Amino acid sequence: MNRLEYFKKLLSSASDNPMVHYSLAQEYFKIKDYENAIRHIEEYLRLQEDEGAIYRLLARCYEELGEFGKAVEALEEGIRQAMKFNHPSMAEEYRQWAEELRNMSF
Repeated sequence: MNRLEYFKKLLSSASDNPMVHYSLAQEYFKIKDYENAIRHIEEYLRLQEDEGAIYRLLARCYEELGEFGKAVEALEEGIRQAMKFNHPSMAEEYRQWAEELRNMSF
């Protein structure tokens, strides 16, 4: 059983476990199934507040889908969370990335 199948099976008995959704998001991203990755990131965020790191994955999904505006929105939320949890270097990384995406989308 591969990792994706393992976490999908685990989801059936632990659908309210945020880490299962986090893990599924990562596995879906690896196989370039960005829509399912986004779906599990959103569920993870519904269940648990994140310190900022998950927004990197969310922004990458949107970037891969060519949805640069949504990627910027994800990074902006990531900046807020990173600052809230005292991760200034993460916030700065997201600021720079968001600026690059803004330049690409025009």
